Amino acid sequence: MAPRKQQEIFDATLALLARRGYESLTIEGVAELSGVNKTTIYRWWPSKPALLAAALMEADALAFDPPDTGTLRGDLEALVEGVIALLTSPPSSDIAVAALGAAVHHPELNIGAFFADRFAREQEIFERARSRGEPAATADPLMVLDLLAGAVWVRAIFRGAAGGGRLRQAGGLCRPRRGGRRRRGRQRRRGRRRRGRRRRRGRRRSEDGQRRGGGQRRRGVTPWRGDP
Repeated sequence: MAPRKQQEIFDATLALLARRGYESLTIEGVAELSGVNKTTIYRWWPSKPALLAAALMEADALAFDPPDTGTLRGDLEALVEGVIALLTSPPSSDIAVAALGAAVHHPELNIGAFFADRFAREQEIFERARSRGEPAATADPLMVLDLLAGAVWVRAIFRGAAGGGRLRQAGGLCRPRRGGRRRRGRQRRRGRRRRGRRRRRGRRRSEDGQRRGGGQRRRGVTPWRGDP
């Protein structure tokens, strides 16, 4: 199939998904909107879930290229910006919400393939970081990406924080906090002071016990040490 015709089918699929929801999405509706015969669509994608899965991964509306800013931190920040745009800018935001809702009730949709495809392409960020020798590149890529993207998804979809400013706070997860070294230094100093106070209290108790024992011996009293 010609790439242009394929994109028309995918665009029609995602437009109907966002407009009507998964339940009302039909191959016949896609054929009518795209101008492609439904038998042609069935020849390439035998079912509605197969068509939607292909559209989610290959449609230009959800196109994704891993950022390359020269640093892991910059790449992660750019990645967060991309997720924010995906979830807050129509039509991609409407498509994402509709697809997520459909995946909850229709496991045959296999939305996991979409995220697996994204993760496979996002790993390039960490591969480049490792080649540059960045220490943070040793972190678990899946864990890092889940934390960053998950924070944006929760705020945008489940909490309805559509404001870009508030969503961008999630990007702070990949930024080192200012003054972190100073805070860690203060914590270490407080810990040393606490340990020093405990040692001094222990020495004072020991010295007090020795003085009490010495005074009893000078008065001719043997300190009681329990039954023999």
